[in-house]
Amino acid sequence: MLNISKQKIHDKVHAQFELHSLNTLHTPRSAIVLKRWLTAIGLVLFIVLFVPWQQNINGKGDITALTPADRPQNIQNIIAGRIEKWLVKEGDFVEKGDTLLVISEIKDDYFDANLNLRLQEQLNAKKAAIESYKIKTQALDNQIGALRQNQVFSLQKARNKVKQSQAKVVSDSTDVIAEQVQVTIAQTRYDRGEDQYKNSGIISLTELESRKLKVQETRAKLVSVQNKWLVSKQELINARIELSAIEAEYAEKISKAESDKSSALSSLATGEYELAQLQNKVANVNFRQGQYIVRAPQDGYVVKTFKAGIGETIKEGESICTLQPYMPDMAVELYVKAMDVPLIQEGREVRLQFEGWPALVFSGWPSTSVGTFGGTVKVIDRVDSKDGQYRILVVPKAKDEPWPKQLRMGSGVVGWVMLDNVPVWYEIWRQLNAFPANLKSEPEEKEPAKKEAKK
Repeated sequence: MLNISKQKIHDKVHAQFELHSLNTLHTPRSAIVLKRWLTAIGLVLFIVLFVPWQQNINGKGDITALTPADRPQNIQNIIAGRIEKWLVKEGDFVEKGDTLLVISEIKDDYFDANLNLRLQEQLNAKKAAIESYKIKTQALDNQIGALRQNQVFSLQKARNKVKQSQAKVVSDSTDVIAEQVQVTIAQTRYDRGEDQYKNSGIISLTELESRKLKVQETRAKLVSVQNKWLVSKQELINARIELSAIEAEYAEKISKAESDKSSALSSLATGEYELAQLQNKVANVNFRQGQYIVRAPQDGYVVKTFKAGIGETIKEGESICTLQPYMPDMAVELYVKAMDVPLIQEGREVRLQFEGWPALVFSGWPSTSVGTFGGTVKVIDRVDSKDGQYRILVVPKAKDEPWPKQLRMGSGVVGWVMLDNVPVWYEIWRQLNAFPANLKSEPEEKEPAKKEAKK
C-alpha cells in the first residue's frame, strides 16, 4: 500500500516537471519578425509582378548636332601658303568673318608685287588688238561690199558691150548678105550683057564695061563688108573675153577680201579667247590674293589647331583648325540593335542619361527616374552604321525639362526608347528568353514628301 502511494506521488511530480519544461520552450521573437518580413516581401514581390512595366530599347551614343552645319568642322585653306601670323588661340570665340590666320605666297608664279598691274597691261593690250581686228573686219566688209557693187556695174557694162557687138555682127552679116546679092546681080547683068554684045550687039562696049565695073565695085564692097563683119565678130569675141575676165577678176578680188576677213575673224576669235584667259587669270589672282587671310565661316569656338608656329607651310585643302559652331541645334545619336529597329518610329519618347549628370534610373518606370532628360526620335537611319547597329537621332522633347546648357559635343549618352506597357512578370519572362520587345502592332511609317514633278 505504501509502495503504491509512493509511485503515485512520483508520477505526479514527474508530470508536473514535464509540463513546466514544455512551458519554458517558445519561438524566438527575431524568427517571428523575419517570418513576417519575408512574408511581406514575398507578397510585395508577387504584387509587383502584376504592376505595369513600360518596355524600352536601350542604346548608347554621343551628343551631336541635328544639322551638319552645327557639327564641329575643320577649317581648311584653299591655297598653299606660308604661315605669317596667328590671330586666334584655342578656346577663343570668333564671329563670322573674323581673321584666323594670315599666310603668304609660296608659288613663284605670284611673287611679282606688281602682278596685277602687269596683268592689267596685258589685258589692255589684248583689248586694243581685238578692237583693231574688229576695225579690220569692218573695213574688209566695206571692201567686199564695194567690190560686189563694182562687179555688178562692170559686168553690166561688159554685157551691154557684148550685146552691142552681137547686134553689130548681125547687122554686118545682113550687109554681107545684101552685098552678096548685089554681086550676084551685077555678075548676072554682066554675063547677060557680054552675051548680047558678042552675039547680037544689042548693047555697046561702053555699057558692057560699065557693067563689068559694077561687078568689080560690088565685089570690092562685098570684101569691105565681109572685113567689117569679121571685125565685128572679133569685137564680139573680145567683148565676151572681157566679160569673163571681169567676172574672174572680181571673183578673185572678192575671194581675197573674204579670205582676209576670215583671217581677221580668226585672229579676232583668238584674241577674244586669249582675253578671256587673261580675265580668268586676273580673277583667279584677285581671288587667290583674297585667300591669304583665312576667316571664320561662322560664329563658334576655336577648338584645336593642327598647325603651329610662324613660317610653317600648309598645303592646299589642308586642315588648320577645328571650329565648334556657336549654339548648335543639339541632338543625341544612339545606336540600337538591328532587331529593335522595327519597333522604333519617329516621335517615340526617349529618356536620356548624360555623362556627368548623376541619375537614378528605373527604365520601366520613367516617372520615378531621377536625373534623366526627355527626348523624341527624329531620324532613323536607313543603313547600319557600325557593328551592325543602326543610328537614331534624338532631339529634346517639347514641354519637358530642357537639356543642360553645359553639354559638350561628343559626350557619352545612355538612352531608352520607351515602348508599350506590359506586366513585370511578362518583361522578366521576355528577358530570360532573350525575346525582342513585344510588338502589338506594326509601327506606322510616314510617307516621304514627294516633290512636284518638273514640267
